[in-house]
Amino acid sequence: MPEAVQPHVGSSKPFVFPAKPFAPEDEAALREALKRCSPSTFEAAVQFRKTGNPEHLPAVVIGVIERFVEPDLRVKLKDADDDLRLIEDLGIDSLTMMEIVILVEDVLQMSINNDELRNLRTVGDVKTFIDCKVRGLELPKPTKFLPIEQIAAIMPIQPPFLFLNEASVSSSGANGKYKITGQEFFLQGHFKDNPVMPASIMLEALGQLAVLFLLEGASTEPGKVISPTTIFFTGCEGVRAHRMCRPGDILTLSIKPKRMKMPLATFEGSIRVGQEKAAIAEEITLTFGFAEAPSQPVPAKDSAAVVNGSNGAHSPTPLRAAVSSP
Repeated sequence: MPEAVQPHVGSSKPFVFPAKPFAPEDEAALREALKRCSPSTFEAAVQFRKTGNPEHLPAVVIGVIERFVEPDLRVKLKDADDDLRLIEDLGIDSLTMMEIVILVEDVLQMSINNDELRNLRTVGDVKTFIDCKVRGLELPKPTKFLPIEQIAAIMPIQPPFLFLNEASVSSSGANGKYKITGQEFFLQGHFKDNPVMPASIMLEALGQLAVLFLLEGASTEPGKVISPTTIFFTGCEGVRAHRMCRPGDILTLSIKPKRMKMPLATFEGSIRVGQEKAAIAEEITLTFGFAEAPSQPVPAKDSAAVVNGSNGAHSPTPLRAAVSSP
């Protein structure tokens, strides 16, 4: 079968588009449009307009977003964390989002349909969206945000051995968070009077995030889904721990697929606490298998049939049932 994972946007050598003529008056108009943005945003926009190189797009997008974010929240954008949520983390409402879009359209000389904005939830979504629009690529599936209740319903791993409190899954990877409460069973003996999260458990958390990606974000063959009963850990390479993690720390986990061809999927993963690097894994490999996709329910002939339960479709089979731990 062909490779199931599509290359991440911007991961390959960038394609440089033929640049349109960029006259002095164009530069003056661009400077005026970006007068409340940082000088680096203006320089990136100039370089994109002159060269057509999409490598300059992230700096332009981050700079425009920063211009509309409250000053006390701009520090969050310094590291350009793609998992930052526009509403919850940056306080960007729908009206502000429209202002951002109008400025981006003006700066990059492109047109954006309002309907295309509905699925933009994170900084990474915006960057990927703009990149795809400029390159003329198909827009990726929207990011899914999963609270602990949905994660537990999807995952074959269950508490107390589930180390994800929340997660977001896109076609290019997954991010998650886990807060070390201090009540974890393994901290009772690791170590005496000095609770430290084992590095092996941190690696397990990254593996669980990779499992979630396989179940919710990975591409599959037509008519197939990845079965949660077939996913198992097979190996890891290049694991390094950089920081001790203790009760109260919030782990920010990230995985990206590197290779995926049934029956193996390989990911790279990292964990941070705040802006500090906690652990990395250059390769985490899982084995997986396909199952037949559930049949779509037959639409009811009319609303009365649904109410009366006659001549209508049966209740749709759940897409994926929770699998109990052994």
